[in-house]
Amino acid sequence: MKLRPLTLADEAQALQAHTELAADNFEFLLGYTEGMAWADYLQILDDQFTATNLPEGRVPATFMIAENNGELVGRTSIRHELNDFLFNVGGHIGYGVRPNYRRQGYATEILKQSLTYINQLGITDVLVTCLDDNVGSFEVIQSQGGILENKVEYEGGLWRRYWIKKVA
Repeated sequence: MKLRPLTLADEAQALQAHTELAADNFEFLLGYTEGMAWADYLQILDDQFTATNLPEGRVPATFMIAENNGELVGRTSIRHELNDFLFNVGGHIGYGVRPNYRRQGYATEILKQSLTYINQLGITDVLVTCLDDNVGSFEVIQSQGGILENKVEYEGGLWRRYWIKKVA
């Protein structure tokens, strides 16, 4: 499995993943709106990466898909900095795995590769969060060294806040 940026050729699989995860109230394609031209969406992602024309509430970020043997299995959003919302609820890294690929180790590998990437940006204390009842996600975070700092309430949900420190 490898992480890589989205391309024009990924449109069909990415939109399918977006639809699948909407059923879980999970936004697979961050910032995508229904009917948006795919090239326009890719430009938004490029702008986020270069910190150009950032919309209100957005920070510089790298969005990548997780691909295994030509199949889009998941995605990651790696935030280069934290605003108030990200510090309290969202964290540095947000990842998701398509339903048909869950419980196969992809989430662990996505987080592992995301941590390598963010550490290369010079960020060594990484905040990763998940809902309190998402056992699979918090086990993945803990497997990568996540230490629970606390739990916070947000919009009716209880969120776990974990810090993962780079091991020298």
